[in-house]
Amino acid sequence: MALRKFRSVTLGAAALAAALVLPHAGFARPAAKPAPAPAPAIQPAANAPKLIVAISIDQFSADLFAQYRSHFTGGLARLASGAVFPAGFQSHAATETCPGHSTILTGVHPARTGIIANTWIDQSVARGKKQVYCAEDETKAAADPKDYVASVGHLLVPTLGERVKALWPTSRNVAVSGKDRAALMMGGHVIDSVYWWKGAGFTSLDGRTLTPAAVNENKALADVLAQGAPELPLPDWCAGKARAIPLGGSFSVGTGRFALAPGDKNAFRASPRIDRATIDLATELVDENKLGKAATPDVLSVSLSATDYVGHGFGTEGSEMCIQLQQLDLALGDFFIALDQRGIDYAVVLTADHGGFDMPERLGEQALPASHRVSKSLLPEALSAAVAAKTGLDAKDLVLSDGASGDLWLRRDLAPADKARVLEALKAELLANPEVAAAFTADEIAASPAPTGSPETWPLIARAKASFYAPRSGDLVLMLKRGVVPIPAPGPGYVATHGSPWDYDRRVPILFWRKGMTGFEQPSPVETVDIAPTLAALIGLPVAAGAFDGRCLDLDAGTGDTCGAKP
Repeated sequence: MALRKFRSVTLGAAALAAALVLPHAGFARPAAKPAPAPAPAIQPAANAPKLIVAISIDQFSADLFAQYRSHFTGGLARLASGAVFPAGFQSHAATETCPGHSTILTGVHPARTGIIANTWIDQSVARGKKQVYCAEDETKAAADPKDYVASVGHLLVPTLGERVKALWPTSRNVAVSGKDRAALMMGGHVIDSVYWWKGAGFTSLDGRTLTPAAVNENKALADVLAQGAPELPLPDWCAGKARAIPLGGSFSVGTGRFALAPGDKNAFRASPRIDRATIDLATELVDENKLGKAATPDVLSVSLSATDYVGHGFGTEGSEMCIQLQQLDLALGDFFIALDQRGIDYAVVLTADHGGFDMPERLGEQALPASHRVSKSLLPEALSAAVAAKTGLDAKDLVLSDGASGDLWLRRDLAPADKARVLEALKAELLANPEVAAAFTADEIAASPAPTGSPETWPLIARAKASFYAPRSGDLVLMLKRGVVPIPAPGPGYVATHGSPWDYDRRVPILFWRKGMTGFEQPSPVETVDIAPTLAALIGLPVAAGAFDGRCLDLDAGTGDTCGAKP
């Protein structure tokens, strides 16, 4: 049957503020037992699921979904029988893990979440390296940005789980991932239980004690790491992809099978085993938090990181990715079976934080000879030298960035006139480079209109606008041409990447599923910012007008409307 229709509630700002306060205590009673907590003023929709399961597969592009869809037999096959939007868009330009995850359950673009990239430059921080990580509290960090205290403080807006808890305080908001930034951006500021992989086990926010679910999972994983594990099987349909691609010296990729040597925690993390461990912990957290068992809906966010690690370390078209996606499909199948066995009424959405692009060494053999690695002339040191030569200024840290694309910052001690000269010279230097598609100054982006219309038709400056938050964004944004990979030289663990404004990085699948729904496929583009309003409507959560950048997607395949519109 189709997904059941439910009511929709719309509140003005004042009414919403009143609805989101915690319920007041009950009146005192003479009896020894305390008075029961009053029922919330607004009840969930009559047919609301008891548990929302939001899944992100890191670097799971729409291209990979289409390429492997016919081979899925487990969890991804189940989701493909629901409401399928094969052309979802992380519509902004900065297609990285942190910005992408920040859109999924907030319903707004990075321009409003404030998460403009995985890292940005803040020249005011009191440490040598001026990079700030999206999921850190830099006021507590040591000299090395990699030695940080995890925090969700940079996220400027609430997540769906936070909104649910604000209205229904008995609801639980739980998040787990292979990466801290993924768990925190999907869970938000108020999370009952949050875990991510660090080192050789799962950890949580500073000051939190690991619960039995995490302790038990870490113990089991310690045994696996100590013993090692054999290669994973190569499916018959993957055999044609097992071909070595040399990348210099004895270094090659394309034929890996994920054998695990005892104690190799890095190999464990960059393999299908980390997704299985994350799903196992998610299942244990369902039990530990009694998710889906209360009168109000719970939210469980699960971000699976292995596809991203495999994509970066081996590219997207070798035996490694083929094995990864089969193992992921099977693990998700087991997860949904576990939820079924617990008798939970749950609804699932699955999407990705961004897509990905294969390495040019293999793309050149597969009908894309124009793809190549970016030249070192676009690294900040080279740009600083080139601009200094034109302006006569000191080249030291004149241009700052964390790579050969994306945001660029100018040294902050420049006088206004010098800054204007440097910006003009830098933009001219970039636009003269044959690898550059566009270069926009912060003023140009700020003055451009907010993007509208279908995201696949947005001009490049509109994609930049969706990623632009003035207090953190650079003085200029650099966009490479399609097919130019922003890694000058490959190395073990880092041969391919993402982060461009092109659709191979922006396009991701969006799949909704609930038991009994009538499935359908809508090939027209939608956005990941549509997910939060769709789920809010599904559970009857009132949200003020303008709170979301996205729109509600009607998941009823028939005449009903899960967004609450009247027939």
